[in-house]
Amino acid sequence: MQIAIALFDRFTALDAVGPYEVLGRVPGAETVFVAERPGPVRNDSGTLALVADATFAEVTRPDVVVVPGGPGQTPQMANETLLSWLRAVDATTTWTASVCTGSLLLAAAGLLKGRRATSHWLALNAIKRYDVEPTGERVVFDGKYVTAAGVSSGIDMALALAGRIAGDRAAQSIQLLTEYDPQPPYDAGSPHKAPADLVAEHRAHSRHPQP
Repeated sequence: MQIAIALFDRFTALDAVGPYEVLGRVPGAETVFVAERPGPVRNDSGTLALVADATFAEVTRPDVVVVPGGPGQTPQMANETLLSWLRAVDATTTWTASVCTGSLLLAAAGLLKGRRATSHWLALNAIKRYDVEPTGERVVFDGKYVTAAGVSSGIDMALALAGRIAGDRAAQSIQLLTEYDPQPPYDAGSPHKAPADLVAEHRAHSRHPQP
């Protein structure tokens, strides 16, 4: 089972690494980082690079595709090389997934039309323009499409997907071995829980249109 994780300049690292760490432990999984060109691809801060071992042209029939988000997602919305690849491989994937604003790329490729999907909370309104029903849920399954909310939720998405692929016990084993037992020191991980002034501050600086 091949799992392809797409990379592009200025992606958010945990969007890609979280699902990689989880899905890469699924029995029989072969994970590959794929990009328009092979070689290192820098994250949104420019301080970390993941290596794309294959190009889009070389990965044509992955079983699972994962698309991360990040600030670099915006120019990718018009990157027909990436969007065409997503449409092409989606024709034969078992699962097509995204993390954070990666769902905007799936939407721009026309893959989420008429479906329910999630994204980073600051981007939920932006996804409407693609005839997608936004939801604030952390992980959303709609047919074979699996979307995760912001950044860290990619781990939850990958665990849920691992359960669908390999069964609950395998997913539980992955959770145990990665010791994924969140106990955050703050309860500000969603706009419904965080201080209202903090939410307003980030909305004011968001690049995405707000409701």
